[in-house]
Amino acid sequence: MASVSLRLPEEVSRRLEHLAELTGRSKTYYMLEAIREHLDDLEDLYLAEQRLTDLRAGKTQAIPLEEVMKRHGMEG
Repeated sequence: MASVSLRLPEEVSRRLEHLAELTGRSKTYYMLEAIREHLDDLEDLYLAEQRLTDLRAGKTQAIPLEEVMKRHGMEG
């Protein structure tokens, strides 16, 4: 596992310390959880922005929801 040095604002550090004390988990555990969760969101956002850019540039086409549902046997 890689090591990273991180400077936290005092308020964030206090909240993190308090949460760790309340739960008996380490601060590292919560920092990793927060990074993992937010990283997933950032990756999803980047992918969505890339798809929108491709759509606007004519590199790809949108597929209507009805067509997607029909292709996957989910017709209503």
